[in-house]
Amino acid sequence: MVRHKNRYVVILISQIDKDEDAALILKPISLHAAINNKVQQLYGDFGVAAIAAGFTAKYCNEKTRIAVIRTRHGPHRFVTSALPCINTIENKRVQLNILYVGATIKQCFKFILVYQQQKYDQFCSKLKSDKEKLALKEAILNFDNLSKIT
Repeated sequence: MVRHKNRYVVILISQIDKDEDAALILKPISLHAAINNKVQQLYGDFGVAAIAAGFTAKYCNEKTRIAVIRTRHGPHRFVTSALPCINTIENKRVQLNILYVGATIKQCFKFILVYQQQKYDQFCSKLKSDKEKLALKEAILNFDNLSKIT
């Protein structure tokens, strides 16, 4: 039996209308539907059928606005080419940037950890008390939602 290879895509969701520091609350189902609709628009039924098997979208962190998408190797090209074209999710104007494409979830975890540590350093420069910094670090480096992908 042949093993199915997956690709994990780490994306950054930027809301155009709102402030960068504000939390972005999105449902994983709406992110999944937006990607599916854009693939349908760009590639038609062939694209949707190609990505249908093994395609999941899980939203990870509201503070850093990182989402992780799992798709099969091969059709992941349909997903990665459609992501920058998505403009709205749940009637919110957004811009999606691909940060990393990896073969394993472990490599994605490593990348996200480094990326979120950099974001933490940026946010800490704005905070004054140690209590606020500790609360921010716990919120940013929280991988509880991301562990549901596997």
